[in-house]
Amino acid sequence: MKKIVSIFSLIILSSCVVVNPGYVGVKSTLGKLKPRVYQPGLISVNPFLTRVVVLPTRTVNLEVRLNLPSKEGLNVLAEISILYHIESNEAPSVIQTVGERYEDVMILSVFRSAAADVCSRYMAKDMHSGQRSVIEDAIKNHMDSLIADRGFVIESVLMKSISLPSGLYEAIESKLEAEQIAQRMEFELEQERLEAQRKKIEAQGVRDAQQVLAEGLSEEIIKWRSLEVLEKLSASPNAKLIITDGNTPVLISEDGK
Repeated sequence: MKKIVSIFSLIILSSCVVVNPGYVGVKSTLGKLKPRVYQPGLISVNPFLTRVVVLPTRTVNLEVRLNLPSKEGLNVLAEISILYHIESNEAPSVIQTVGERYEDVMILSVFRSAAADVCSRYMAKDMHSGQRSVIEDAIKNHMDSLIADRGFVIESVLMKSISLPSGLYEAIESKLEAEQIAQRMEFELEQERLEAQRKKIEAQGVRDAQQVLAEGLSEEIIKWRSLEVLEKLSASPNAKLIITDGNTPVLISEDGK
């Protein structure tokens, strides 16, 4: 009796399949796919005739290590992460047209082609500089153009590690150092140019002021200002001796100073 119960329990358990969160299931009965997509949860199946193919709808991180060609013909070793997922409603189509080995057949094949095509347009140093994000986006967009209608969504392509050929690091560092020196010299020259321009403007202002002053001091104005001074001196209550030739007054105080 216990043996019969055990066999019956085993049959019940084998007739159930659990689809975990982040996945969907598609039934295949005698090699024929069912169009229905099963969401996460418990699925009942005939263990002798039907199996459940499970595909991820969550983000999958596929890491790849490969050599990428550069514009100058160098091989750059790169470690790249491809973040992708499968659209749940396209799961039966993915299995039907690509198969369960979709990563090797579709994702990796398209990636290698797109990465080689994009990276061959850039210099090796660009993959190690601010151009990296541009290259990543270009690879992603290229992949999207080839497999977006096949049920795959490429979320990101991330170049995690780049190993440049021997000697190229030193060349890049030397070039960056030379560029920094050139930028510093250009800045110093610009400062000198601005300072010279400031001094020139200042000298021009002084010269203009002196010219205006010289043009305003005519002989008549000098005589008139002298008479004003003489008038003020004569109106002063203090005792004084004023000697003048009619043009320039000379003041002698009481103590003779």
